[in-house]
Amino acid sequence: MRAIVIQSPWNAAAVEREIPRPKEGEALLKMICGGICGSDLASYRGMSAYVSYPRTIGHEFAAEVVEVGDNVYGIKPGMIVTGNPYFNCGTCYSCRRGMVNCCVRNETMGVQREGAFSDYLTMPVGRLYDGQGIDPKELALIEPFCISCHGVSRASVKPGDKVLVFGAGAIGILAGVAAKSFGARVYITDIAGEKVEAAVRDFHLDGGFVNESRERLDAFVQEITDGDGFDVTVEAVGAPSTFLGCVQAAASRGRAVVIGVAKHSADFNFLELQRKELDMYGSRAATAADFAAAMKLVKDGFVDLKKLISRTYPAGSAAEAFRDLNQNYGEIIKAEFEF
Repeated sequence: MRAIVIQSPWNAAAVEREIPRPKEGEALLKMICGGICGSDLASYRGMSAYVSYPRTIGHEFAAEVVEVGDNVYGIKPGMIVTGNPYFNCGTCYSCRRGMVNCCVRNETMGVQREGAFSDYLTMPVGRLYDGQGIDPKELALIEPFCISCHGVSRASVKPGDKVLVFGAGAIGILAGVAAKSFGARVYITDIAGEKVEAAVRDFHLDGGFVNESRERLDAFVQEITDGDGFDVTVEAVGAPSTFLGCVQAAASRGRAVVIGVAKHSADFNFLELQRKELDMYGSRAATAADFAAAMKLVKDGFVDLKKLISRTYPAGSAAEAFRDLNQNYGEIIKAEFEF
C-alpha cells in the first residue's frame, strides 16, 4: 500500500508499506481522503518542534471500516468514519482530571506517532466516530472544525457578542462559524484580502478587513464597536502581532482566546491585561464533545466545509503537492489528498 511520508525536511514521498493488521480493540480502515494540516506543512519545512523523521503524516481523515470486531461503540464494517487523533497517556494530572486534550504526554497522529495518510491504517475503535452520512470531503475536515469549536467554547461566546477573529485560514474561518452558531456577530481579519473576502462571502461572517497596520485595526474597532472593543477576540495565527492585536481589540472585561500555535515570543506591556481586566484563555486540541458539536453543525447544514477546499491532490503525488503548498500557502485555505 501507499503511505505519504516526510522522510526528512523538504522530502515528501508516497512510499510502499505493508498493510497493517488490526490488534484487539482496533479497526482496519481504508482511507478515502485526508485534510492537510499546517502541522504537516511544518513537518515538511523542518519547522515542527515535535516531529521525528521519517514520519507518515496526517490526522484529518475520512475512511471506510474494512475490518472490526464486536464493540460497544457501534462501529461496523462498511461505515465511513473519522477519528480523534490525539493519543493521551491516561495517567498524567490532566488525564486524571478528565482534561485529556491537555495531556502532558500527548501524541498526535502524524506528529509524535504515525499518521493516517496511507491506503490502510488501524485505529482503536473507541477513537472512531460514525460519519452519519456526511460527505467524506467534509468528514475529513471535522477535526480542524473541532479545534475551532473548542477554542470558541473556551471563550463562552454568547448571543449578541461581537467577536473578532485574527487569521482567515481554516481554523480562523471555522472559529468564526462556531461563534456564529452561538448567535454572535463575527468579524475576521487577515493580511490576505482574498482570504478575508472568501471568509465573509462563503461562510456568512458579518464583515472583515485587511490587517495592514495597528492604525487600521484601531479604525475597525472604532467602526464596529464605537470604540468599546470586541467582547471576544480569537487568535488563530500563532504570531506575536496577532496576539497583541487580540489584546488591543478586546473590550474591558473582554475574553481573548489563543488557538494559534506560537512560533515566536511576544514582547508586550501586560498592564493591558490588568487595566482591561481581560480573561485570557489558551485552547489546545479538542474533546469528544467538540467532535459531537462540530458533526452536528455539519449534519444540520449550518456550514458547508467543502467551501474551505482550495486544492485536491492525488495521494501518489505527495512530492508535487508539498512543493505547491510550500510555494502557494498564502492563497490556499485548505487542501486534501484523495486516496
